[in-house]
Amino acid sequence: MGVLPPGKTYEEIYAAFRWKVPARFNMGVACCDRHANADNKPALVFADEAGKVERYGFLDLKRLSNRLANALTSLGVGAGDRVAILLPQCPEAGITHIAAYKMGAIALPLFVLFGEDALEYRLANSGARAIVTDATGAAKLAKIRDRLPALNHVIATSGGGDHDWADLLDRASDDYAPRDTAADDPCLLIYTSGTTGQPKGALHAHRAIIGHMPGMEFFHEFYPHNGDFFWTPADWAWIGALMDVLMPSWFHGTAVLAHRAAKFDPERAFALMAEHSVRNAFLPPTALKLMRQVADPRRLFPGGLRTCFTGGEPMGEELLAWGRDALGCTINEGYGQTEANLVVANCSSLYPVRAGSMGRAAPGHRLAIVDDAGNELPRGEMGQIAVRRPDPVIMLEYWRNPAATRDKFAGDWLLTGDTGRQDEDGYFWFTGRNDDVITSAGYRIGPGEIEDCLMTHPAVALAAVIGVPDELRTEIVKAFIVPAAGATPNDDLARAIQDHVKSRLAAHEYPRQVEFVESLPMTATGKIRRIELRTRQSN
Repeated sequence: MGVLPPGKTYEEIYAAFRWKVPARFNMGVACCDRHANADNKPALVFADEAGKVERYGFLDLKRLSNRLANALTSLGVGAGDRVAILLPQCPEAGITHIAAYKMGAIALPLFVLFGEDALEYRLANSGARAIVTDATGAAKLAKIRDRLPALNHVIATSGGGDHDWADLLDRASDDYAPRDTAADDPCLLIYTSGTTGQPKGALHAHRAIIGHMPGMEFFHEFYPHNGDFFWTPADWAWIGALMDVLMPSWFHGTAVLAHRAAKFDPERAFALMAEHSVRNAFLPPTALKLMRQVADPRRLFPGGLRTCFTGGEPMGEELLAWGRDALGCTINEGYGQTEANLVVANCSSLYPVRAGSMGRAAPGHRLAIVDDAGNELPRGEMGQIAVRRPDPVIMLEYWRNPAATRDKFAGDWLLTGDTGRQDEDGYFWFTGRNDDVITSAGYRIGPGEIEDCLMTHPAVALAAVIGVPDELRTEIVKAFIVPAAGATPNDDLARAIQDHVKSRLAAHEYPRQVEFVESLPMTATGKIRRIELRTRQSN
């Protein structure tokens, strides 16, 4: 059973909700060991790119994570030490997370496509003592290892490194007593996407999984239901996959599909979900936009999904309508960030999903629109989206960065750095990052709405919008366009795209400049790096 009561209104659920966070709590035990009974309830299906399928139950995960915990302990890794995980979606990644949590260590997920500089910064800044990776990751680490004095152990699942995964586990006992951790003890360190400046490590406590549950249950219409089975194409190194899919599913004893292709193929995504009878999905906006280009998706995925959610970029009415037809459900959009995740959610069975809105505050989370000093603003006014502490989903701190931690808060309000507004019905509307807002002729323009409109043009595959300096208007809107297959980038197409936006939004919002590009710069989590586009523009 979930933590939210079905059969009540949003207002009733929100008003009655109270957090139940025990003083002593361990995320590894809650997400694995408490489900590990003799029936070996299904927990993970791993489908690699070659089509091989492996199945694991919760009892399997318990035993394997116990072995890894004993192996790490024998290597001198203990409570509070950082254990890095540089792996794609695979059993070893999930096992390492569970083992680290049960040890009282701190898991540090790293994106497999990180280059050497990105890895070096995060590993050095975190002071990671051990890392679990594969042969590809071990080869990257070998080039920077001499600059990482704290990194004592590289455990490789497929060659390279200091220790062989299989050998370590074979020699370890599967009998392990999890550490008695407090709910407020740290267990997870995830670095921000780095849209501005060097990435900062958001340190989370064991309690964070409890903080995620109200939003998750809203997204998935009061799950778990019989037959629920989750998948996301997003990398588990991102909080939006690890803590929105993998760990919440395991917290509720439901199974997860592990599969992440080297390159996202929208047709293959539909076929994969059909092949494995996926019922629940987290599909990031970029994935949805690419999947929308697949002709007749029901031929590939006739059964559809029970639930689907997305987040990271505002979703327009066209994408919502497409989702109902192609996926068989209303896509529930939500909002969160690395520092305070899943605090706003839609739940289509409780209240209407409004195109472009992130939804309403999930139960247990208090949000407001505030000014930079933390003063609440009236409904309808634009300001900064803020989350009030105490809240189990809010990070403990930025790792080794007390100044940045102080700057993140105004009193008890965590300042997200995102601008938006809240309407009279309590829906939150995202405008953009503070540094993404475009000021033109006195208007404050958020890029999200323009990008969503651009994506409705048939010749546009991907789009990003920034403000560029203009003597008359302060800034004008510029669009970077990746043309759709078959589209010919030229002046005529640029004018057609400009007219498309002008006719659908407003004259002051259309892109006065259009540049066609082959690709857009993205963060590790699939968000557009508008700051890089602005830097490119100014050079």
